[in-house]
Amino acid sequence: MKTREFTLHTAREGMYDVTQHMCSVIAESGVKSGMAIVYCPHTTAGITINENADPDVQHDLLLGLGEAFPDRPAFRHCEGNAAAHLKSSYVGASQTVLIEDGRPLLGTWQGVFFCEFDGPRTRRFQVKVIEDIIDN
Repeated sequence: MKTREFTLHTAREGMYDVTQHMCSVIAESGVKSGMAIVYCPHTTAGITINENADPDVQHDLLLGLGEAFPDRPAFRHCEGNAAAHLKSSYVGASQTVLIEDGRPLLGTWQGVFFCEFDGPRTRRFQVKVIEDIIDN
């Protein structure tokens, strides 16, 4: 299956639920058993899996990341977004979700999120579905 690319228009900082984008690619693929990879090609953004039921969780994650990785005068990166690079490295650029019976194996409260740490920007992310080649 070909990789699908999506575009987001982001605010300064935020978490964007992209679970439905991933689910649509899984459905289009017809894959019953395999994995979906959600990938972010940016160095100041990331992809995570976390709770999608209570938006306060997203707020708290961003607050915690801001406290763990604050802007510091000692940073030397000339663009002034070193903290965003640190957050991106910590969160990671991708997540892999298993697929069974044509559906992602996410927990009851889980969703896949694109995390913006240096907006506002127009961002891209990709979803790739890979079918199991061994049938057990």
